[in-house]
Amino acid sequence: MRLIILGAPGSGKGTAAMVLKEKYNLAHISTGDIFRSNIKAQTPLGIEAKSYIDKGQLVPDSITIGMVAGRLEEDDCSAGYILDGFPRTIAQAEALDEMLAAKGEKIDAVLSIVVDDEIIKDRVSSRRVCEKCGASYNVKYKPTKVEGVCDACGGSVVQRADDNPETVAARLVTYYENTQPLIDFYNAKGLIVEGNNNVDSDTCISDIENGLKALGV
Repeated sequence: MRLIILGAPGSGKGTAAMVLKEKYNLAHISTGDIFRSNIKAQTPLGIEAKSYIDKGQLVPDSITIGMVAGRLEEDDCSAGYILDGFPRTIAQAEALDEMLAAKGEKIDAVLSIVVDDEIIKDRVSSRRVCEKCGASYNVKYKPTKVEGVCDACGGSVVQRADDNPETVAARLVTYYENTQPLIDFYNAKGLIVEGNNNVDSDTCISDIENGLKALGV
């Protein structure tokens, strides 16, 4: 099973990806992880990518696609994977299709996590993160046992600077501008499966499971 997952910041995409990874025994492939791994290992692509990142520039598609191509060749991808953060553009989506077609493979479904904007703003503005281990909490829905103290490691739990309503609203506008063309692209191929995460992750996962069955995946 080869999946792509799309979702706005604060939509619960990461949580859904981890549940699906375990449920279907998939490799979870995050573009951010690929970049960090290549840069840390000082691969030729990693060195080239770092030169753009250090200048505050966008990494060209050719480098990103090359990194993803290399990652898909690793052993843990043989049983299937879920791509998180790639593709981000139509050009990347077309390159992915060509890459997979050359191996006689294809994307089976594209998961779109759907959440109302107001719910996202509420969830994100009440989100808190541990400065030490990165564990995520929410003052309304998943508070720490002791206020401001991480349950996992005892580190300080704080609100990220960009988790305020104004910044979240701006990030949502950017997300929709960039992602709607991708949704249209995959919708034309009949690959979109929606998971409604307005209520809880169980409902979202159930929607996705039903959608995958309907596609015969």
